Amino acid sequence: MEHQRKLISLAPQVGEIIQMGVRPKRREPLVPVNTLHLDHRNPDHAKAHSARAVTLINIEHVRFVESILGRTIEPLLLRRNLIVSGINLSALVDERFSVGQVVLEGTRLCDPCDRMEALLGPGGHAAMVGHGGICARIITVGTVRVGDAVKRMGPATHRDE
Repeated sequence: MEHQRKLISLAPQVGEIIQMGVRPKRREPLVPVNTLHLDHRNPDHAKAHSARAVTLINIEHVRFVESILGRTIEPLLLRRNLIVSGINLSALVDERFSVGQVVLEGTRLCDPCDRMEALLGPGGHAAMVGHGGICARIITVGTVRVGDAVKRMGPATHRDE
C-alpha cells in the first residue's frame, strides 16, 4: 500500500470539473449547475460529513460505458455530482484533493446501484462496474465551479465511513 501511495504521489495529473449537478429531491434526476456551494450546514448537503457527501466520475469512464452500451449517455444521468476530466479519480480514494475552494477526501469507489439498469437499459449496471467514480467527504467548505481544477493534495487522515 505504501509503495502504491508513493507511485500515486508522483503523478502530475490535474483534472478539471466539466459538468456538475444537484438533486432537488431524493431519487430525482440531477439538475445541471455551473456553481455549487458545498457546506456542512447546507440542507441540500445533509450528508456533508458522511463518506458519500459528494460523488465524482471521470468523463473518460462515461465515454467507456458509452462504448460498451453503443449509445451516447448524458453524464448527469449517472447520478454523480461532479463530472471530471484529466485525472484518475480512482487514485484519489484515501487521498485529499482540492476542487476549487473545497477540500474533499476520497472515501471509496462509487459502485453502480440497481437503478443503472433502469436508467441505461439492459446491461447498464454491468457496464458501470469499475467505472462508477468515487465518493468523497467534505473537509473544507466552499464554492466549486465548472472549470475548476481538481488537484491531489496527499493522503487522507482518516478512513472511517
